[in-house]
Amino acid sequence: MLCSFACRLAFVFVGVLTLSAGLHAEAPDAAKVSGHEKLLLSGARQITFEGRRAGEGYFSADGNRMVFQSERDPANPFYQIYVTDLETGDIEIVSPGFGKTTCAWIHPAGDRILFASTQADPDAKQKQIDELELRASGKERRYSWDYDPAYELYAKDLKSGEYSQLTDALGYDAEASYSPDGSQIVFASNRSAYERELSEREKKLLEVDPASMIDLYIMDADGANVRRLTDVAGYDGGPFFSPDGSRLCWRRFSEDGVTAEVYTMRTDGTDVKRLTNLNAMSWAPFFHPSGDYLIFTTNRHGFANFELYLVRADGEGEPVRVTDTDGFDGLPVFLPDGKRLSWTSTRTKSKQSQIFLADWDDAKARKLLGLSSNESEDRSAAIASAQSSSPDFSPADVMRHVDYLTRPELGGRLTGTEGERRATAYVAAYLESLGLEPAGEDGTFYQSFDFPAGSSLGPNNQLITGDRALELNKDWVPLSFSADGEIGAADIVFAGYGLQVPGGENSDEYDSYVHLNVAGQWVLVYRDLPQDITPEQRQQMARYSSPRRKATVARDLGAKGIVFVAGPSSKVRNELIRFDSDASQAGVSIGAVSVTNEVAAKWLAGAGQDLGKIQSELDDGSLAMGFAVENAKMNATIQIDRKRGTGRNVVARLNGGAQANASEPVVIVGAHIDHLGKGGGSNSLAKEDERDGIHVGADDNASGVAAMLEIAQYLAAEKKAGRLNAKRDLLVAGWSGEELGLFGSQAFVDSYYDLYPDAPKTPVDAGYAAAAAAHGMTTDAAPLTAGVAAYLNLDMVGRLREKLVVQGLGSSPGFDSEVQRRNVPVGLELTLDKTSTRLPTDTSAFVSRNVPILSAFTGAHEDYHTPRDTPDKLNYEGAAKISRLFALLTRGFMAAADPPKFELSEGEASEKDVPRANLTAYLGTIPDYVAGEIKGLKLSGVAGEGPASKAGLKGGDVIIELAGRKIEDIYDYTYAIEALKIGEEVGIVVRRDDEDVKLKITPTARD
Repeated sequence: MLCSFACRLAFVFVGVLTLSAGLHAEAPDAAKVSGHEKLLLSGARQITFEGRRAGEGYFSADGNRMVFQSERDPANPFYQIYVTDLETGDIEIVSPGFGKTTCAWIHPAGDRILFASTQADPDAKQKQIDELELRASGKERRYSWDYDPAYELYAKDLKSGEYSQLTDALGYDAEASYSPDGSQIVFASNRSAYERELSEREKKLLEVDPASMIDLYIMDADGANVRRLTDVAGYDGGPFFSPDGSRLCWRRFSEDGVTAEVYTMRTDGTDVKRLTNLNAMSWAPFFHPSGDYLIFTTNRHGFANFELYLVRADGEGEPVRVTDTDGFDGLPVFLPDGKRLSWTSTRTKSKQSQIFLADWDDAKARKLLGLSSNESEDRSAAIASAQSSSPDFSPADVMRHVDYLTRPELGGRLTGTEGERRATAYVAAYLESLGLEPAGEDGTFYQSFDFPAGSSLGPNNQLITGDRALELNKDWVPLSFSADGEIGAADIVFAGYGLQVPGGENSDEYDSYVHLNVAGQWVLVYRDLPQDITPEQRQQMARYSSPRRKATVARDLGAKGIVFVAGPSSKVRNELIRFDSDASQAGVSIGAVSVTNEVAAKWLAGAGQDLGKIQSELDDGSLAMGFAVENAKMNATIQIDRKRGTGRNVVARLNGGAQANASEPVVIVGAHIDHLGKGGGSNSLAKEDERDGIHVGADDNASGVAAMLEIAQYLAAEKKAGRLNAKRDLLVAGWSGEELGLFGSQAFVDSYYDLYPDAPKTPVDAGYAAAAAAHGMTTDAAPLTAGVAAYLNLDMVGRLREKLVVQGLGSSPGFDSEVQRRNVPVGLELTLDKTSTRLPTDTSAFVSRNVPILSAFTGAHEDYHTPRDTPDKLNYEGAAKISRLFALLTRGFMAAADPPKFELSEGEASEKDVPRANLTAYLGTIPDYVAGEIKGLKLSGVAGEGPASKAGLKGGDVIIELAGRKIEDIYDYTYAIEALKIGEEVGIVVRRDDEDVKLKITPTARD
């Protein structure tokens, strides 16, 4: 992405910038900095050879292809884009062969290539002729790279060969790359210089150095939604995304163009960090796949001796020199595996630039930078645990695993973070040390998956009231589940606490909207609940008080948007509701914002009302009529950028017999490794004074992972001793993404037959084929009954008090007796629960594919999803006993003559300990937790002979209305079910194959 600068280097620096030789001459301190080329690089080899020169090689997501630019056509003196297959050596041209091209990047999906080109310039071919004639005369341009304003961005479809033009603005658009998920493009452009009237000084500057007016921009992958990220003097260019897609790195030139430094920032342009201060040309930064450090190019050792350097991503410490070979070494890029480095160098016989590749020593680089070699540390810790533990079910062994997984440096194991990577590395290394084989992707222990990775506020957020524009994050802030776009100007109405709470046997109905018309207007409501109500009233109202629930009520009443205010008597620390950066998908189709007390008080004062007085009158639970706020209007434009990230599961295989048995279904034991990080998401139940505390998740779910590892160790030892002559193999799976929506386990079942193509398959009937097609899957991915014999889950098994709850007995006829029989030598007090399809854990992904499941659970507690869920509160002896019970169950399923039969029988359920909404009506629907951003609730299936099945609902249906209530997401669906009466038929509308289908459904009782 720094090709413009690279070309300038190749042609110009020796002539022009030597005028600044004093500035670029080797600094005294720089001369003392030795390189570490022999330490960090090995097996260096040249990988491009043809043409006058080549450079800027960037690699496909699998590392098998490289796209690069090269000047090798005698008829064209400018770079063209080529792609090479590193496994075969085949090379093909990507660009059309005429015009100037530069800065290519392969889409993560591997199906198209992004690059910049002047191919639409009518003068493109004439410029080639002019350049060739100039060279033939023996002359050469002073600036060979002229930042041609005809440069635009193109994407070439590799299958069809067609080009799509993505930008169409006068000015230099180039230096572009895709985000890791392929949804966005970051690029450099000086288009603003052609879009506005320039001052005389700016005009002269543009004429002399058009690069000085280049800034960074970001847009959607199809070229839509272009946003400017930087707006400062100096050339901002060469941007790349960080491996998790949350940040960008780039280099910024000083205004005079003499020096450049390396920077990073968030993808919304905030949190700008300068990483270098070398007072030299430091440029071409690129992230290591770990995200912990970057590599870049600098001429701090003299103009003619550009070298590669490392710098930590947090900017701590001093940069570390890598190369020490004379000449030009620049434009470095790590391959996706992080174990190889490619760069452009003049260390060729001809001294012309070509691309080189070498093996990279990450561990030594980390040591030089003062970074811990986390992968090595995690591996060492896992091996130490294995060496210190015994095959018996030991409380001390459980404690050892929990201790490691809850360490502060793992940061709460949030999916997609370094903490998750470290936790999964520990689990993988431990399983490997036991002798289990890798069963993930590409012969590894890991399976990666895509997930919603949080949100950030875009640049176009504005709230106008009267003639005043409020200041973002000071006077107001959008809520993460708000609708996007311009919500529109409208009047404001006031609706107290914004609650609609149905009456109960001993309580009256509470309705803030009685006789209040809010259609087409903004609704102003207090946050939370009335402050002085009884504990009984608070318990009754609490379920209806969340901001999302209040927004849903306002939406259903026709409001344009909802505005939250704390009020003077509120006990919250911050008047504004914190923007939830961990949320990823919109939840309501109206605007939702939070404003300060001062803003709301001014609105009400204009109508002769007092914000504090009204709140005090409502705080005892009394009702008051809402009213229109006279002379108060507002208009909001909201932009929320919702991102995607990558998490990873750990999957290992233990052969039940002498070797793998692909003809039999496997038994799977799993537990989710991830937790909530610092609890920034809506799943945290932390108190105000605990916000931003690390949620270490000792019970949820370090305890389950520890139990899973105990089971794996026991069975591996039994096999080694010759006591495990099982009929079928075992998979041990550590899931991630559970806390965000079961993303890891769902990704696993969706790709099961891709991972294990030889696994036995269930014959697919027409119903399953339709459901699979609705999910965009092959029919092979429908039922897993033949491929998976049973799934055993361990989620929150660390707080055994009186009884262990074993759930899922309703998924197979023999499970009741099987569990009790295996418990005889263990002696646990048990609660046997038939609940199978409604468990908020990873079992959902399997039971929806007709796999029998069992799940261990010791109950919810007051520390659930808070920083108070700490290791000191666990019952380690109880967790060891639970491990033993589920190990015996697993062994039994592996050795049984026939796998368990899948047959749902959802009878009496003991759900009071499960952290979920208190629903009494049962419909038998199985939500698709990874359906993406759709309006409605998509189903992955329906349960047995439940109400949904009888009503004619199918997997793949999207529920959009239930009992007259609009359904946009799972929250709407949950609220709608709460209002249903058992045995009373209601209407339900589903979207099926672009058609709205109206059905009737009769709820049954859950208990």
